[in-house]
Amino acid sequence: MQWYRMDLHLHTPGSNDYQEPGVSYLDILQRAEQRELNIVAFTDHNTVRGYREMLEEIEQLRMLRQLHRIEQDEEYRLGEYERLLESILVLPGFEFTATFGFHILGIFSPETTIRQLEHILLSLNISPETLDVGDSNVGASADVLTAYAAINQASGLAIAAHANSSHGVAMRGLGFGGQTKIAYTQDANLHALEVTDLERRGRGRTARFFDGTKPEYPRPMRCIQGSDAHRLDTDPNNSKSLGVGERVTEILLPEVSFEALYAVLAGSDMARTRPYRKGKTAFDHIKAARQEGNTIVQSFHESMARRGGQLYAITSDVCAFANTNGGTVYVGLAPDSRSKPVGVSNISQSIETLRSEISNKITPAIDVSIDSQRTESVTIIRVQVPRGDTPPYAIDDNKIYVRDDEGETSLAVRDEIVQLVARSRMPVQAEAQDVPSDPSGGTLDAPRTGVEIVDTEERGGTLYHRVRDLRNGSIVRNVTRSSARRLWHYAISEIESAPVDPRKVEWRGDIGIWKRYKHAGRTRYDLVQKEDGGIRVYYGVTEDGIHGPWRELVGDNEDE
Repeated sequence: MQWYRMDLHLHTPGSNDYQEPGVSYLDILQRAEQRELNIVAFTDHNTVRGYREMLEEIEQLRMLRQLHRIEQDEEYRLGEYERLLESILVLPGFEFTATFGFHILGIFSPETTIRQLEHILLSLNISPETLDVGDSNVGASADVLTAYAAINQASGLAIAAHANSSHGVAMRGLGFGGQTKIAYTQDANLHALEVTDLERRGRGRTARFFDGTKPEYPRPMRCIQGSDAHRLDTDPNNSKSLGVGERVTEILLPEVSFEALYAVLAGSDMARTRPYRKGKTAFDHIKAARQEGNTIVQSFHESMARRGGQLYAITSDVCAFANTNGGTVYVGLAPDSRSKPVGVSNISQSIETLRSEISNKITPAIDVSIDSQRTESVTIIRVQVPRGDTPPYAIDDNKIYVRDDEGETSLAVRDEIVQLVARSRMPVQAEAQDVPSDPSGGTLDAPRTGVEIVDTEERGGTLYHRVRDLRNGSIVRNVTRSSARRLWHYAISEIESAPVDPRKVEWRGDIGIWKRYKHAGRTRYDLVQKEDGGIRVYYGVTEDGIHGPWRELVGDNEDE
C-alpha cells in the first residue's frame, strides 16, 4: 500500500472555456509530471473531445512511425506521450451539466471506449450537435440523480464537482428544499464530493458537515479535492483559477489502476484519501478526528484492559454504533487532542482480542473492520462499525446500547428498543426517505439535535415525562429525573426547577435563545419557539442540528 497523488478534475482545450490558447494535451501531461501526479482525469464540459483528440494524436504519430514517415519533433512527442502514459494513469471522463446547472464528474476506466462515453452523454440529453463543443451550458439536460445512476451503471465514478461552491449540489444558500439537497448528496450512486475547503479548519467546512453526525445526512460522504484546472498554472490575476495539480488529493492504493481507485472511492474507509500537503506534514485523519472528540459517530479509549471495564466499554460502543448510525472506535488514545496518544502494544494480539470479544459478546453478528493505524508516532487500533441492518444489537443477549448526540453510549430504554425493532422491519428504501421533520406540523422545523419535553404528568408524587429525541423524532415515555441519561436529566431538571421565562429570552420573531453554554468543549443551546399560543423548548441543541432560521439566530461560528 502506498500513497499516490491524483487530480481528477482537469480541463483541456476540449473545453471551450479553456484559458490558455496553444496549450497541447502533451503540455498538460508534462505539467502533471512536474506536479508529481500519479493519476489524472480529463473532464471536459459535456464532452470527451479532449481525451479523444489526445488518443487520435497518439494513433496518428504511431502510424507515421510505422510508415517510417515520422519527423524528429513528432518522434519526440510520441516518445513523451508513451513515457508519460507509463508513469501517469490518465482516465477518461467528463463534467456533466445537469438540470439547473449542477456539475457532475463522471470518471471511467481507460478500457471504456469513446463511443461508450459519448453514448452516456447522449443518454443524459447532451445533443449530438453540442457533444463536441465542450460548453458548460447545454440547455435541458438530465437531472442530478439520473446522472449519478447512469455513470454508476456504466461502472464509472460519480463525483459531485466543487460541491460546496458555484454549480455545486451542496452549495450554501441553495434555493431548493432540504429533501432535494439531501438526495443530491446522499444518493447511493454518488461516490464522493469534490470540495474546495478540504483544508479549512472549524465546523463550517464541508467535510465536517458530511461526516455522518447530521441527522438528516446520515451517510458519511468522502470529500476529495481537485484543481478544476482550465490552464497549466494558476492565473496570476485570479488565485482561484488554479493550474494542473495545484489542488491535489492523496489516495492509499495497492497499485495505480482504475480498479484500485474505484475500490477506495466506492468503499467506506475515509482514511484512505487525504489532502496533499507539499512540503508539509501529511494530513493525519486520526489527529483531525480527535479535535472533534467523542461524537455520535466516533469514540476514543486509551486502554482495552479487561480490568476496569475498558474492554467492555469498547464493546458497548461497537454495539451502540451498530444500533445508531455506525461509527469508528479508536483504541490507544484519549479524546482530548491535547494529550499525547499512548498507543497499543502487541497490536496483532490486541486486534484478535477485540475481534473475539465483539464476535462472542454481540448478537446478531456485526461485520466490523479492525486494523492498526499510525498517528503522532504511535500505533493505535481502529474499529469501523457499520450501521446495522438487523437491530437491535445486544451484548450478552440482553444489554442493548445506543449512541447519543452527547457522544455517550447508554442502555436503550423500552421505547428506543421498540423503534430499533421497527427499523429492522422497514425496507431500506423507505428508511432512506424517512428524514426527521417537525412532528408538530408547524411552519418551521424544530432543530435536529437535542431533546424536547413533550408533556409531564405526576403519578404517586413522581413526575413522569415524555421526551422527544429531535434527531429522529422518536418519543420515549415515562422518563423521570432519576432514570434519565445525561441530556434528558438536564432537560428534566431545567423544566422542573428553572422553566423558561419568556421575558428573558433573546427573541428574533417567533424563535429565540434561552441559554447558551459549553459542554465537552462544544457550544450548546436551549432554544425556544412560539407556537399556537405556547412555547416549545429545545434543550441541548448542537451545531449539527441547527438549520435555516435557527442558523441565523445563533450565528455561523459556534465552534470555530
